[in-house]
Amino acid sequence: MESYTSFAMVYDEFMDQTPYDAWHQNILDIFKKYDVPSQGKILELGCGTGKMTRRLASSGYDITAVDNSLEMLEIAGSSDKDGILYVLQDMADLELPRKVDAAVSVCDCMNYLLEEEELFSAFQKVKKYLNPHGIFMFDMNSKYKYEHLLAQNTFAEDREDASFIWDNFYDEKQRINEYQLSLFIRNQEGTYNKYEEVHLQKAYEQEEVRELLKRAGFTEIDILDAETMRKPDEKTERLYYIAG
Repeated sequence: MESYTSFAMVYDEFMDQTPYDAWHQNILDIFKKYDVPSQGKILELGCGTGKMTRRLASSGYDITAVDNSLEMLEIAGSSDKDGILYVLQDMADLELPRKVDAAVSVCDCMNYLLEEEELFSAFQKVKKYLNPHGIFMFDMNSKYKYEHLLAQNTFAEDREDASFIWDNFYDEKQRINEYQLSLFIRNQEGTYNKYEEVHLQKAYEQEEVRELLKRAGFTEIDILDAETMRKPDEKTERLYYIAG
């Protein structure tokens, strides 16, 4: 069952509490710290409906945005007025027409790569398309979040035009997180259509990610708590990796 097909129709509605503005500022602060050119070329992996993409474009960057969901890209492109290049690709098989000054990925997109070699391939591809001294900044959900917050829980939300039920299952041995998503979306007749999706993510240890980045050719790697922008602790939920 594919992810982000029917969910794409209501993704922005249910993600309206996501702190995109704070994440955007974090990216700008990191770009400044690492001397990314103010109007440089930026690659975004897992751009979804373009919420972060458009923020980066409005900050003056030349954006190439990649996602493997056609439905998400159609929504992103329908509201594009910033000359953004949207590309339908899998991030582990990246092929670009040009190099970039930085690459970014937000909203735990990298956790969707379930095998180490698949994650390594994505890191290799990014490294290939980075200009000298370019950086790669991405976030990942922590193992703590999967084990203690998502765990074996059920989440639900009811809106006027759509509702969802999210049944979560975390396999501690395989470190695979599965959430079964049932969506109820209002149609033109005023009744509701039901859609189902299954999403799988993997919990990676920090040192695993660090070693894969090193194998891909990155030499300077920093890891931060995405909320505090400080060194992560045992209860950090979202991690920033900055690699150059």
